[in-house]
Amino acid sequence: MTSQTVRADAAGTWLLGDLTVNRIGFGAMRLTGSAAFHQGIPRDRDQVMGVLRRAVELGVNHIDTAAFYFSRLRSANELINSALAPYADDLVIATKVGPVRDVCGEWTDRARPDQLRGQVEENLRQLGRDHLDVVNLRVMGQDSISEDFAALAELRDAGLVRHLGLSNARPAHLAQAQAIAPVVCVQNRYGIDARGGAEMLRACAAHGIAFVPFFAIAGAGREAGAVRAEHEQVLTVARAHEVSPSQVRLAWTLHQGPHVLAIPGTGNPDHLIDNLAAGALHLTEQELASLDAVD
Repeated sequence: MTSQTVRADAAGTWLLGDLTVNRIGFGAMRLTGSAAFHQGIPRDRDQVMGVLRRAVELGVNHIDTAAFYFSRLRSANELINSALAPYADDLVIATKVGPVRDVCGEWTDRARPDQLRGQVEENLRQLGRDHLDVVNLRVMGQDSISEDFAALAELRDAGLVRHLGLSNARPAHLAQAQAIAPVVCVQNRYGIDARGGAEMLRACAAHGIAFVPFFAIAGAGREAGAVRAEHEQVLTVARAHEVSPSQVRLAWTLHQGPHVLAIPGTGNPDHLIDNLAAGALHLTEQELASLDAVD
């Protein structure tokens, strides 16, 4: 199967609450520039909107975004709205709240519980929606998230939010949240060279909750993108299959369990096709063991 024929449903589906999504989705953080936030060169607007439309054409029905994904010239939410509204009935848009950036783009203290409604409403406004499919509370170092999650649960009860999730969370946070309202997903950093989230990976599997790793491709590059030298084990597997290292990283991610979703992001149409092809890449047990051994 060539990469040009691979669609986002090649790796199967999972449920976010009552919403069925293909396991390869799309992360919007890098839509605003060649690197996240104020870094890098602004993306060409028409190209980015073309990538979004092409992603949906190829079966992507899960997009991860946030109102704080903006640069000096671009807003991820506005680009999504401009490219995709009116939205397809099966398109699930997940957003995040908690972090705060001022009008100049500088990070400030995290939102208080009484400020989370304003962040939800800002996402609604930017996306042109009357409700949000999934809102993830981004944990910002606090030990207890009960008050924050309770504020979001009130918005869920009011109909502004359909489902709730967590980001950058520990198992203790998951337990606190589940005592208040159902959790449909957890977004944590996790990848071939970032295994600190393994405990949460297992906890989500035990509860039937989607685990959604971020920086699966970027690795140590994080927000700046894949700027690090690639591991030899990844390169070896990529050469064996004649695919990119990014495909290997995404395929390894999807192999971690049926509840694992991938949300690679790009503003490059060729990279979009390459990322989706990871859903059809089968790794052998020997190859998985080799990748598991990466430090």
